[in-house]
Amino acid sequence: MPPALFTPFTLRNLVLQNRIVVSPMCQYSAEDGRATDWHLMHLGQFAAGGAGLVWIEATGVEPRGRITPACLGLWSEAHAKALDPVVAFFRKHGGAKLGIQLAHAGRKASTDVPWRGGKPLASGAWESVSASAVPFDAGWPAPRALDAAGLKEVREAFAAAARRAVSIGLDAIEVHSAHGYLLHQFLSPFSNHRRDEYGGSLENRMRFPIEVFDAVRQSAPGLAVGVRVSATDWADGGWTLDDTVAYAAALKLRGCDFVDVSSGGSLPKAKIPAGPGFQVPFAAAVRLDAVIPTIAVGFITEPAQAEQIVASGEADLVAMARAFLDDPHWPWHAAKVLGAEAPYPPQYARAKK
Repeated sequence: MPPALFTPFTLRNLVLQNRIVVSPMCQYSAEDGRATDWHLMHLGQFAAGGAGLVWIEATGVEPRGRITPACLGLWSEAHAKALDPVVAFFRKHGGAKLGIQLAHAGRKASTDVPWRGGKPLASGAWESVSASAVPFDAGWPAPRALDAAGLKEVREAFAAAARRAVSIGLDAIEVHSAHGYLLHQFLSPFSNHRRDEYGGSLENRMRFPIEVFDAVRQSAPGLAVGVRVSATDWADGGWTLDDTVAYAAALKLRGCDFVDVSSGGSLPKAKIPAGPGFQVPFAAAVRLDAVIPTIAVGFITEPAQAEQIVASGEADLVAMARAFLDDPHWPWHAAKVLGAEAPYPPQYARAKK
């Protein structure tokens, strides 16, 4: 029997060649939201590197939903067309499936790129929106609380982006409701102070993220569609693991195919005990209690570590970011360590020993 990490896995109609996932990694290299040669290079290196699924980075469903001016977008046909070369490359080379993470930054939008500090833009800024008019941190602008018309606008933007993802031939969609971005801002009591049907109780705070999921699910009926969550805000009075399980269970009833379990992002100074595999127990709890496939993330770097997570049933898939930046062919090397077979393109077959 092959190692569990190298066994196939099915999400709806999507069959993955193994349990290894390349996490969505913001590249801050788009031009007015459109993909560039950098994206073809960055994503293309993973197409034939042996992973089962590769995620395109957090992609804004509308211009104001970008984290920075250099973030990727999918709010027009021109943006969809700019991704055609990436999709074509994946279809021609390698066996990895290609998905996209649809996102809206909410109150964390309109910032500079990380290597220039990542703070709110001093020039060229745009108005951010959120569940409530609560700034992310001291010195940040207060976002505008979305009214009924604004909520509809965002829902429709997610739905339209999902339809574009289908039209260009992507295999899967992940709705980003983690890391303190817009949908997480509705979920967390720290950022949601509303007194209408979208605020207060857990059911109410989940309402808008679930409406967005429904819009995406209905717009992409044949694709695997899942959700990325932050399992905890890492602070008393915030979003909790129990809340996450309830959210995942509700999403499952509405056709959610998987939950990608991360944590944090709502508070700028939360004390997060980061370390190897520190978020894996969250994925295990969601998988067990909500009975839904999960993706584990968070400082997963070693083949034996990844194999243990899958073989023990803590998660169905493991996703990595930094490990793939360091080694785009991580699955090949993991296969050698674990005694498994990994796919090599014929051009690189001489590397297989």
